[in-house]
Amino acid sequence: MERSIVESAAAYDYGAFRRDLALLAQRYGQLRTEMLGCSVMGRELLCVRLGSGPRRVHINAAFHANEWITSLVLMSVLEELAGADEQNSLFAGRSARRLLANNTLWLVPMVNPDGVELVLHGPCSAPPLQCGLLAQNGGSCDFSGWKANIRGIDLNDQFPAHWEEERARRFVPEPGPRDYGGEAPLTESEAQAIALLTLDVDFHRAMALHTQGEEIYWNYRECEPPEAEVLAARMAAASGYKAVKLADSDAGYKDWFIQLYRRPGFTIELGCGVNPLPVSQLPQLLGAARAIIGELLED
Repeated sequence: MERSIVESAAAYDYGAFRRDLALLAQRYGQLRTEMLGCSVMGRELLCVRLGSGPRRVHINAAFHANEWITSLVLMSVLEELAGADEQNSLFAGRSARRLLANNTLWLVPMVNPDGVELVLHGPCSAPPLQCGLLAQNGGSCDFSGWKANIRGIDLNDQFPAHWEEERARRFVPEPGPRDYGGEAPLTESEAQAIALLTLDVDFHRAMALHTQGEEIYWNYRECEPPEAEVLAARMAAASGYKAVKLADSDAGYKDWFIQLYRRPGFTIELGCGVNPLPVSQLPQLLGAARAIIGELLED
């Protein structure tokens, strides 16, 4: 019996992600992988394409380092969807072949690989920056609270959607574990890669997987289309999560996407607890993500 990503789940680092992606690419010929660029430390930022439909859909995960479990969730969804397509079976109660005939997915399962490695393996994962990272982390070797990339910049505060207002609201003056948006929008290679992919492909729908809170954010400064609220309500009903109309939050990927295109964009806060969420929550996280993504891909 073929190995499943879920069955072999553990703390999910960049090496595990690369191994699983190679395994799935070998197993499912319909997957197409491309490199979008590199992280600060030179790790490849990889995108997986699946489907052949006219609606172009983007889903990303692990913008935040200590939310690395979202990478495992998205890779597990990829495995399920590709397998259901091959076997002509169901995904989230729907024909996988129909979904993939109607949609083409661009998935970026690990936006922030340097940060993930830092959370899971400590500053030894970035030897040239080790001393500076320890100083930014208050001298502690425990990086479990680290959200930023390896330069101490929060990648989900890096997008040009009222970036200046978010910076003033956060009032974090220098690089560190979380909430510092940098000196300007899109200074970081990881954020640049996602922005360029979005501009190149011109997605119809986009979603970012985060943790935690069991909430679905669907709006941005009244720029969202009317169908976004309807789609969020369907996602909430399918998952048991709460659809939330968010205020006083800017500069995120979802915010920029909605502002730029006036199309449905979503941030999903998977699970409950304290980040990083434990792998023991994976079945529940995957169940909710499956239901939500099923709605995202539906007409």
